[in-house]
Amino acid sequence: MRITPLEGWGAEKIQHPKLTRAALEKYQLTKLQAVIQFARTKSPFYRHLLADIPNLSQLSDLAQWPFTTAEDIRQQPLQLLCVSQDEIHRVVTLDSSGTTGQPKRLYFTPDDQQLTIDFFRVGMSTFTNPDDRVLILLPGESAGSVGDLLATALQQLGAVPIKHGPVRDPLATLNIIWEEKITGMVGVPTHVLALARQPNTPMPSLKSVLLTTDHVPNTIKYAVEEAFDCTVYNHYGMTEMGLGGGVECEARLGYHLREADLYVEVIDPMTGRVLPDGEYGEVVFTTLTRRGMPLIRYRTGDVSRFMPDVCPCGTCLKTLEKITHRLSGQVKIGDKIITMADLDEILFSFEDVLDFRVIVRRENGDDMLQLEVKMRNGSKLERVNEFKVALLPLTQHIAIQIVPTLPTSMAKRAIVDTRGHA
Repeated sequence: MRITPLEGWGAEKIQHPKLTRAALEKYQLTKLQAVIQFARTKSPFYRHLLADIPNLSQLSDLAQWPFTTAEDIRQQPLQLLCVSQDEIHRVVTLDSSGTTGQPKRLYFTPDDQQLTIDFFRVGMSTFTNPDDRVLILLPGESAGSVGDLLATALQQLGAVPIKHGPVRDPLATLNIIWEEKITGMVGVPTHVLALARQPNTPMPSLKSVLLTTDHVPNTIKYAVEEAFDCTVYNHYGMTEMGLGGGVECEARLGYHLREADLYVEVIDPMTGRVLPDGEYGEVVFTTLTRRGMPLIRYRTGDVSRFMPDVCPCGTCLKTLEKITHRLSGQVKIGDKIITMADLDEILFSFEDVLDFRVIVRRENGDDMLQLEVKMRNGSKLERVNEFKVALLPLTQHIAIQIVPTLPTSMAKRAIVDTRGHA
Protein backbone atom coordinates (compact mmCIF):
# COMPACT_ATOMS: atom_id res chain seq x y z
CA MET A 1 0.00 0.00 0.00
CA ARG A 2 1.31 3.42 -0.99
CA ILE A 3 1.81 6.00 1.75
CA THR A 4 -0.32 9.12 1.42
CA PRO A 5 1.39 11.69 -0.82
CA LEU A 6 0.50 14.29 1.81
CA GLU A 7 3.44 13.03 3.87
CA GLY A 8 6.11 13.89 1.30
CA TRP A 9 4.36 17.18 0.60
CA GLY A 10 4.36 17.94 4.32
CA ALA A 11 8.10 17.26 4.53
CA GLU A 12 8.68 19.75 1.71
CA LYS A 13 6.51 22.39 3.36
CA ILE A 14 8.31 22.17 6.69
CA GLN A 15 11.67 21.87 4.88
CA HIS A 16 12.61 18.64 6.61
CA PRO A 17 14.18 15.64 4.83
CA LYS A 18 11.65 13.23 6.36
CA LEU A 19 8.35 14.03 8.02
CA THR A 20 8.18 12.98 11.66
CA ARG A 21 5.67 13.87 14.37
CA ALA A 22 8.36 15.70 16.33
CA ALA A 23 9.47 17.80 13.34
CA LEU A 24 5.88 18.54 12.32
CA GLU A 25 4.83 19.62 15.81
CA LYS A 26 7.89 21.85 16.16
CA TYR A 27 6.92 23.50 12.86
CA GLN A 28 3.28 23.83 13.96
CA LEU A 29 4.28 25.57 17.18
CA THR A 30 6.42 28.06 15.27
CA LYS A 31 3.60 28.71 12.79
CA LEU A 32 1.02 29.07 15.56
CA GLN A 33 3.16 31.63 17.33
CA ALA A 34 3.56 33.56 14.08
CA VAL A 35 -0.09 33.50 13.01
CA ILE A 36 -1.27 34.53 16.47
CA GLN A 37 1.11 37.47 16.51
CA PHE A 38 0.05 38.39 12.97
CA ALA A 39 -3.66 38.22 13.85
CA ARG A 40 -3.18 40.21 17.03
CA THR A 41 -1.40 42.92 15.09
CA LYS A 42 -3.61 43.08 11.99
CA SER A 43 -7.11 41.98 13.02
CA PRO A 44 -9.25 44.19 15.29
CA PHE A 45 -11.27 41.11 16.28
CA TYR A 46 -8.25 39.09 17.42
CA ARG A 47 -6.56 42.11 18.95
CA HIS A 48 -9.53 42.29 21.32
CA LEU A 49 -10.17 38.55 21.75
CA LEU A 50 -6.54 37.67 22.51
CA ALA A 51 -5.56 40.83 24.37
CA ASP A 52 -4.88 39.22 27.75
CA ILE A 53 -3.68 35.81 26.56
CA PRO A 54 -0.01 34.93 27.17
CA ASN A 55 2.14 33.75 24.29
CA LEU A 56 2.36 30.07 23.42
CA SER A 57 5.39 28.21 24.69
CA GLN A 58 4.14 24.71 23.76
CA LEU A 59 1.32 23.26 21.66
CA SER A 60 -0.71 22.23 24.70
CA ASP A 61 -0.97 25.91 25.74
CA LEU A 62 -3.41 26.45 22.88
CA ALA A 63 -6.05 24.49 24.81
CA GLN A 64 -6.47 27.52 27.10
CA TRP A 65 -7.17 29.97 24.29
CA PRO A 66 -10.66 31.17 23.32
CA PHE A 67 -12.53 29.90 20.28
CA THR A 68 -13.66 31.60 17.09
CA THR A 69 -17.22 30.75 16.05
CA ALA A 70 -19.39 30.92 12.95
CA GLU A 71 -21.33 33.70 14.67
CA ASP A 72 -18.15 35.76 14.97
CA ILE A 73 -17.71 35.55 11.20
CA ARG A 74 -21.36 36.40 10.56
CA GLN A 75 -21.35 39.40 12.86
CA GLN A 76 -18.01 41.01 12.08
CA PRO A 77 -16.22 39.47 9.08
CA LEU A 78 -14.24 42.61 8.22
CA GLN A 79 -12.92 42.75 11.78
CA LEU A 80 -11.26 39.38 11.18
CA LEU A 81 -9.43 40.57 8.07
CA CYS A 82 -5.66 40.88 8.38
CA VAL A 83 -5.01 42.56 5.01
CA SER A 84 -6.59 45.41 3.11
CA GLN A 85 -9.61 44.55 0.98
CA ASP A 86 -7.53 45.45 -2.09
CA GLU A 87 -5.47 42.31 -1.46
CA ILE A 88 -8.53 40.04 -1.40
CA HIS A 89 -9.00 37.92 -4.52
CA ARG A 90 -12.05 35.88 -3.57
CA VAL A 91 -15.01 36.46 -1.24
CA VAL A 92 -17.25 33.47 -0.52
CA THR A 93 -20.69 34.06 0.97
CA LEU A 94 -22.29 31.17 2.85
CA ASP A 95 -25.97 31.46 3.69
CA SER A 96 -27.06 30.70 7.23
CA SER A 97 -28.09 27.09 7.79
CA GLY A 98 -31.11 28.29 9.72
CA THR A 99 -34.24 30.03 8.56
CA THR A 100 -32.87 33.42 9.54
CA GLY A 101 -29.50 34.93 10.23
CA GLN A 102 -26.74 36.73 8.46
CA PRO A 103 -24.57 34.88 5.95
CA LYS A 104 -20.91 34.15 6.60
CA ARG A 105 -18.36 35.88 4.38
CA LEU A 106 -14.89 34.41 3.99
CA TYR A 107 -12.01 36.35 2.41
CA PHE A 108 -9.03 34.90 0.54
CA THR A 109 -5.91 36.42 -1.00
CA PRO A 110 -4.31 34.95 -4.15
CA ASP A 111 -1.70 33.27 -1.95
CA ASP A 112 -4.44 31.75 0.20
CA GLN A 113 -6.05 30.23 -2.86
CA GLN A 114 -2.70 28.97 -4.11
CA LEU A 115 -2.41 27.00 -0.86
CA THR A 116 -5.72 25.31 -1.74
CA ILE A 117 -4.57 24.54 -5.28
CA ASP A 118 -1.39 23.00 -3.88
CA PHE A 119 -3.35 20.78 -1.49
CA PHE A 120 -5.79 19.74 -4.23
CA ARG A 121 -2.86 18.83 -6.52
CA VAL A 122 -1.22 16.59 -3.94
CA GLY A 123 -4.46 15.14 -2.58
CA MET A 124 -5.74 14.24 -6.05
CA SER A 125 -2.43 12.50 -6.82
CA THR A 126 -3.51 9.80 -4.34
CA PHE A 127 -5.69 8.31 -7.09
CA THR A 128 -5.04 10.42 -10.21
CA ASN A 129 -2.22 10.01 -12.72
CA PRO A 130 -0.99 12.31 -15.48
CA ASP A 131 -3.24 12.05 -18.55
CA ASP A 132 -6.27 10.94 -16.50
CA ARG A 133 -9.42 12.75 -17.56
CA VAL A 134 -11.34 14.04 -14.55
CA LEU A 135 -14.93 15.33 -14.65
CA ILE A 136 -15.50 18.10 -12.09
CA LEU A 137 -19.12 18.10 -10.90
CA LEU A 138 -18.63 21.23 -8.77
CA PRO A 139 -19.20 24.95 -9.50
CA GLY A 140 -16.26 26.12 -11.60
CA GLU A 141 -17.35 28.96 -13.86
CA SER A 142 -16.00 31.86 -11.79
CA ALA A 143 -12.31 32.42 -11.10
CA GLY A 144 -11.34 31.13 -7.67
CA SER A 145 -14.39 28.87 -7.29
CA VAL A 146 -13.83 25.35 -5.99
CA GLY A 147 -14.17 23.78 -9.43
CA ASP A 148 -11.80 26.33 -10.94
CA LEU A 149 -9.15 25.74 -8.26
CA LEU A 150 -9.48 21.98 -8.68
CA ALA A 151 -9.10 22.29 -12.46
CA THR A 152 -5.90 24.28 -12.00
CA ALA A 153 -4.56 21.70 -9.56
CA LEU A 154 -5.29 18.85 -11.97
CA GLN A 155 -3.55 20.68 -14.80
CA GLN A 156 -0.47 21.07 -12.61
CA LEU A 157 -0.65 17.34 -11.95
CA GLY A 158 -0.66 16.67 -15.69
CA ALA A 159 -4.23 15.39 -15.75
CA VAL A 160 -7.01 16.73 -17.98
CA PRO A 161 -9.82 18.49 -16.06
CA ILE A 162 -13.28 18.82 -17.62
CA LYS A 163 -15.43 21.39 -15.84
CA HIS A 164 -19.08 20.41 -15.72
CA GLY A 165 -20.79 21.87 -12.66
CA PRO A 166 -23.49 20.28 -10.49
CA VAL A 167 -25.47 17.41 -12.03
CA ARG A 168 -28.86 18.62 -13.28
CA ASP A 169 -29.51 16.16 -16.11
CA PRO A 170 -28.01 12.76 -15.20
CA LEU A 171 -28.40 11.27 -18.68
CA ALA A 172 -26.66 14.24 -20.30
CA THR A 173 -23.81 13.95 -17.77
CA LEU A 174 -23.43 10.22 -18.43
CA ASN A 175 -23.19 10.97 -22.14
CA ILE A 176 -20.35 13.41 -21.41
CA ILE A 177 -18.55 10.74 -19.40
CA TRP A 178 -18.67 8.42 -22.42
CA GLU A 179 -17.81 11.08 -25.00
CA GLU A 180 -14.93 12.60 -23.03
CA LYS A 181 -13.50 9.20 -22.03
CA ILE A 182 -13.58 10.22 -18.39
CA THR A 183 -11.46 8.14 -15.98
CA GLY A 184 -12.31 9.93 -12.72
CA MET A 185 -14.92 12.22 -11.18
CA VAL A 186 -15.22 14.64 -8.28
CA GLY A 187 -18.70 15.47 -7.05
CA VAL A 188 -21.40 15.69 -4.38
CA PRO A 189 -22.55 12.29 -3.05
CA THR A 190 -26.22 12.56 -4.06
CA HIS A 191 -25.33 14.06 -7.46
CA VAL A 192 -23.03 11.14 -8.27
CA LEU A 193 -25.64 8.70 -6.93
CA ALA A 194 -28.15 10.13 -9.43
CA LEU A 195 -25.73 9.09 -12.19
CA ALA A 196 -25.12 5.65 -10.71
CA ARG A 197 -28.82 4.85 -10.38
CA GLN A 198 -30.05 5.78 -13.85
CA PRO A 199 -32.28 2.91 -15.00
CA ASN A 200 -31.60 0.89 -18.14
CA THR A 201 -28.47 2.91 -18.90
CA PRO A 202 -25.01 1.49 -19.70
CA MET A 203 -22.46 2.63 -17.14
CA PRO A 204 -18.86 3.53 -17.99
CA SER A 205 -16.01 2.05 -15.96
CA LEU A 206 -13.96 4.60 -14.00
CA LYS A 207 -10.77 4.41 -11.98
CA SER A 208 -11.85 6.59 -9.08
CA VAL A 209 -14.52 8.91 -7.75
CA LEU A 210 -13.90 11.52 -5.06
CA LEU A 211 -17.01 12.44 -3.07
CA THR A 212 -16.93 15.78 -1.30
CA THR A 213 -18.88 18.68 0.27
CA ASP A 214 -21.05 16.40 2.42
CA HIS A 215 -21.16 13.24 4.53
CA VAL A 216 -20.76 10.11 2.42
CA PRO A 217 -23.05 7.25 3.53
CA ASN A 218 -21.63 3.77 2.99
CA THR A 219 -24.77 2.94 1.01
CA ILE A 220 -23.91 5.67 -1.54
CA LYS A 221 -20.25 4.65 -1.61
CA TYR A 222 -21.13 1.02 -2.40
CA ALA A 223 -23.72 1.99 -5.02
CA VAL A 224 -21.24 4.24 -6.85
CA GLU A 225 -18.44 1.65 -6.70
CA GLU A 226 -20.71 -1.05 -8.08
CA ALA A 227 -22.17 1.12 -10.87
CA PHE A 228 -18.85 2.48 -12.16
CA ASP A 229 -16.55 -0.39 -11.14
CA CYS A 230 -14.37 2.18 -9.38
CA THR A 231 -12.82 3.06 -6.04
CA VAL A 232 -14.53 5.81 -4.04
CA TYR A 233 -12.52 8.20 -1.88
CA ASN A 234 -13.71 10.80 0.64
CA HIS A 235 -12.56 14.39 1.01
CA TYR A 236 -13.10 16.60 4.06
CA GLY A 237 -13.13 20.34 3.76
CA MET A 238 -15.14 23.46 4.34
CA THR A 239 -14.91 26.99 3.03
CA GLU A 240 -13.58 28.19 6.38
CA MET A 241 -10.65 25.78 5.97
CA GLY A 242 -9.93 27.20 2.54
CA LEU A 243 -12.03 24.41 0.97
CA GLY A 244 -9.51 21.63 1.57
CA GLY A 245 -8.93 19.91 4.90
CA GLY A 246 -8.05 16.27 4.39
CA VAL A 247 -8.40 13.31 2.05
CA GLU A 248 -8.31 9.54 2.34
CA CYS A 249 -5.28 7.50 1.37
CA GLU A 250 -5.43 4.07 -0.28
CA ALA A 251 -6.43 2.52 3.07
CA ARG A 252 -9.63 4.66 3.04
CA LEU A 253 -10.00 4.58 6.83
CA GLY A 254 -10.31 8.32 7.40
CA TYR A 255 -8.86 11.64 6.30
CA HIS A 256 -5.19 12.55 6.46
CA LEU A 257 -5.04 16.27 7.14
CA ARG A 258 -2.97 19.06 5.62
CA GLU A 259 -1.22 19.44 8.96
CA ALA A 260 1.37 21.91 7.68
CA ASP A 261 -1.48 24.34 6.90
CA LEU A 262 -3.95 23.47 9.67
CA TYR A 263 -3.62 22.67 13.35
CA VAL A 264 -6.61 20.50 14.23
CA GLU A 265 -8.01 19.65 17.65
CA VAL A 266 -10.97 17.60 18.87
CA ILE A 267 -12.72 19.11 21.89
CA ASP A 268 -15.54 18.33 24.26
CA PRO A 269 -18.27 20.63 22.86
CA MET A 270 -19.71 21.26 26.33
CA THR A 271 -16.54 22.04 28.30
CA GLY A 272 -14.08 23.00 25.54
CA ARG A 273 -11.55 20.47 26.88
CA VAL A 274 -9.19 19.00 24.29
CA LEU A 275 -9.89 15.29 24.00
CA PRO A 276 -7.33 12.50 23.62
CA ASP A 277 -7.12 10.47 20.42
CA GLY A 278 -9.97 7.97 20.15
CA GLU A 279 -12.63 10.14 21.84
CA TYR A 280 -15.41 11.77 19.84
CA GLY A 281 -15.92 15.50 19.99
CA GLU A 282 -16.13 18.67 17.93
CA VAL A 283 -13.47 19.37 15.30
CA VAL A 284 -11.64 22.69 15.83
CA PHE A 285 -8.91 24.08 13.60
CA THR A 286 -6.42 26.93 13.40
CA THR A 287 -5.03 28.09 10.06
CA LEU A 288 -1.21 28.18 10.04
CA THR A 289 -0.40 29.70 6.65
CA ARG A 290 -3.35 31.90 5.64
CA ARG A 291 -3.03 35.70 5.47
CA GLY A 292 -6.35 37.17 4.37
CA MET A 293 -8.59 35.87 7.14
CA PRO A 294 -6.70 33.52 9.45
CA LEU A 295 -8.91 31.67 11.92
CA ILE A 296 -7.78 30.70 15.41
CA ARG A 297 -9.47 27.74 17.11
CA TYR A 298 -12.48 27.83 14.79
CA ARG A 299 -15.34 25.58 15.93
CA THR A 300 -16.59 23.62 12.91
CA GLY A 301 -19.59 21.94 14.52
CA ASP A 302 -18.45 18.65 12.92
CA VAL A 303 -18.24 15.56 15.12
CA SER A 304 -15.32 13.14 14.78
CA ARG A 305 -12.26 11.73 16.52
CA PHE A 306 -8.60 11.13 15.81
CA MET A 307 -8.03 7.44 15.15
CA PRO A 308 -5.82 6.04 17.92
CA ASP A 309 -3.98 3.57 15.67
CA VAL A 310 -1.39 4.25 12.98
CA CYS A 311 -2.85 4.18 9.47
CA PRO A 312 -1.97 1.04 7.46
CA CYS A 313 -0.34 3.31 4.86
CA GLY A 314 2.32 4.05 7.48
CA THR A 315 2.12 7.84 7.59
CA CYS A 316 2.98 9.85 10.68
CA LEU A 317 0.09 12.18 9.83
CA LYS A 318 -2.98 11.87 12.02
CA THR A 319 -6.13 10.21 10.71
CA LEU A 320 -9.44 11.95 11.35
CA GLU A 321 -12.37 9.54 11.26
CA LYS A 322 -14.90 10.25 8.52
CA ILE A 323 -17.41 12.92 9.51
CA THR A 324 -20.94 11.55 9.78
CA HIS A 325 -22.82 14.40 11.43
CA ARG A 326 -22.72 17.84 12.97
CA LEU A 327 -23.64 18.92 16.49
CA SER A 328 -26.57 20.85 15.03
CA GLY A 329 -27.47 17.97 12.71
CA GLN A 330 -28.98 15.67 15.30
CA VAL A 331 -32.51 15.82 16.67
CA LYS A 332 -34.32 14.09 19.49
CA ILE A 333 -37.64 12.45 18.73
CA GLY A 334 -39.11 10.67 21.70
CA ASP A 335 -36.20 9.02 23.46
CA LYS A 336 -34.08 8.59 20.31
CA ILE A 337 -31.32 10.82 18.93
CA ILE A 338 -31.47 10.80 15.12
CA THR A 339 -28.82 12.07 12.72
CA MET A 340 -28.83 12.53 8.97
CA ALA A 341 -26.30 9.70 8.77
CA ASP A 342 -28.79 7.31 10.42
CA LEU A 343 -31.44 8.17 7.84
CA ASP A 344 -28.94 8.06 4.95
CA GLU A 345 -27.76 4.54 5.67
CA ILE A 346 -31.34 3.23 5.83
CA LEU A 347 -32.99 5.07 2.94
CA PHE A 348 -30.13 4.97 0.44
CA SER A 349 -30.01 1.18 0.90
CA PHE A 350 -33.14 1.15 -1.29
CA GLU A 351 -31.74 1.08 -4.82
CA ASP A 352 -34.38 3.40 -6.27
CA VAL A 353 -33.92 6.23 -3.74
CA LEU A 354 -31.98 9.19 -5.17
CA ASP A 355 -32.36 11.84 -2.48
CA PHE A 356 -34.61 12.96 0.35
CA ARG A 357 -35.36 15.96 2.53
CA VAL A 358 -36.14 15.79 6.26
CA ILE A 359 -38.25 18.14 8.39
CA VAL A 360 -39.08 17.69 12.07
CA ARG A 361 -42.36 19.28 13.15
CA ARG A 362 -44.97 19.12 15.90
CA GLU A 363 -48.29 17.51 15.02
CA ASN A 364 -51.13 17.08 17.52
CA GLY A 365 -48.67 17.38 20.38
CA ASP A 366 -46.26 14.77 18.98
CA ASP A 367 -42.90 15.14 17.28
CA MET A 368 -43.11 14.03 13.65
CA LEU A 369 -40.38 13.16 11.15
CA GLN A 370 -41.55 14.31 7.72
CA LEU A 371 -39.68 12.88 4.71
CA GLU A 372 -39.87 13.96 1.09
CA VAL A 373 -38.28 11.18 -1.00
CA LYS A 374 -37.14 11.46 -4.61
CA MET A 375 -37.07 8.12 -6.41
CA ARG A 376 -35.46 6.81 -9.54
CA ASN A 377 -38.62 5.73 -11.35
CA GLY A 378 -41.05 8.43 -10.27
CA SER A 379 -43.78 7.90 -7.69
CA LYS A 380 -43.90 4.50 -6.03
CA LEU A 381 -46.49 4.78 -3.33
CA GLU A 382 -46.13 1.12 -2.36
CA ARG A 383 -42.60 1.93 -1.15
CA VAL A 384 -43.87 4.16 1.67
CA ASN A 385 -44.69 1.26 3.98
CA GLU A 386 -41.31 -0.36 3.27
CA PHE A 387 -39.56 2.88 4.25
CA LYS A 388 -41.58 3.14 7.45
CA VAL A 389 -40.75 -0.43 8.44
CA ALA A 390 -37.04 0.16 7.80
CA LEU A 391 -37.12 3.35 9.88
CA LEU A 392 -38.97 1.81 12.85
CA PRO A 393 -35.75 1.39 14.90
CA LEU A 394 -35.44 5.19 14.82
CA THR A 395 -39.04 6.32 15.28
CA GLN A 396 -42.66 5.39 14.62
CA HIS A 397 -43.72 9.01 14.10
CA ILE A 398 -43.03 9.33 10.38
CA ALA A 399 -44.86 10.93 7.47
CA ILE A 400 -43.45 10.09 4.01
CA GLN A 401 -44.23 11.72 0.68
CA ILE A 402 -42.83 10.63 -2.68
CA VAL A 403 -41.89 13.72 -4.69
CA PRO A 404 -40.90 13.96 -8.38
CA THR A 405 -37.95 16.26 -7.75
CA LEU A 406 -35.92 18.08 -5.11
CA PRO A 407 -33.90 21.28 -5.61
CA THR A 408 -30.34 20.76 -6.82
CA SER A 409 -28.06 22.10 -4.09
CA MET A 410 -24.40 22.23 -3.15
CA ALA A 411 -25.23 22.72 0.52
CA LYS A 412 -24.77 20.02 3.13
CA ARG A 413 -27.94 18.00 3.59
CA ALA A 414 -29.38 18.49 7.05
CA ILE A 415 -32.44 17.79 9.18
CA VAL A 416 -34.61 20.91 9.36
CA ASP A 417 -36.12 21.22 12.82
CA THR A 418 -39.16 23.53 12.80
CA ARG A 419 -40.19 22.87 16.40
CA GLY A 420 -40.26 26.14 18.26
CA HIS A 421 -40.53 28.14 15.02
CA ALA A 422 -43.68 30.00 14.11
